[in-house]
Amino acid sequence: MSDSPEAPSLAAAPFTRADVELVERRCLHQGFFRLEALQLRHRLFEGGWSGTMTREVHRRHDAVGVLLYDVERDAVVLVEQFRAGALEDPASPWKLEVVAGLVEEGESPAEVARREAMEEAGARVETLIPLHAYYPSPGACDERVSLFCGLLDSEGLGGVHGLDEEHEDIRVHVLPFARAWELLQAGRLDNAMCLIALYWLAGERASLRARR
Repeated sequence: MSDSPEAPSLAAAPFTRADVELVERRCLHQGFFRLEALQLRHRLFEGGWSGTMTREVHRRHDAVGVLLYDVERDAVVLVEQFRAGALEDPASPWKLEVVAGLVEEGESPAEVARREAMEEAGARVETLIPLHAYYPSPGACDERVSLFCGLLDSEGLGGVHGLDEEHEDIRVHVLPFARAWELLQAGRLDNAMCLIALYWLAGERASLRARR
């Protein structure tokens, strides 16, 4: 008979926001995004409270990503653009990604997915399939991402898109799924939205194509 403690249930998190005491919130920087310093303490798994600690949190708008997929042609639509956060990437700061954008006040994630598909790729989504909602980096950022697959007809898509007022210079690529998968395996698709969406598509592609 094992003396190890019984594993706790993971059906629900043991703590909620009510188990955190926020002592102070201070703004360190306010630009397009906001950086805050939080002083807080929280309940501990074995009882009691932690000491007061300082944590810096990058506050962003929630985001939406949508992998555009043409079932008839078995093709995905990816966009390529410069990314400042990858400036020191040894290969290139230009990244291949799924269409993505930020949620503005009053918008639903599904509305953002359709809007960004048109703005970034000139694409009209026919069917929108919710995939996952997740925090890319909850240790330091409050951004929550809603990820979709958008079914569409990719005929005629391509060229350069984006909004001039946002300094966007976005090149559109329509690729056979097999080629996109080769790029993933080669490490060319190296951002979370793209990886999660393409792994989802790899598992669901056969069933999507069977509906034709």
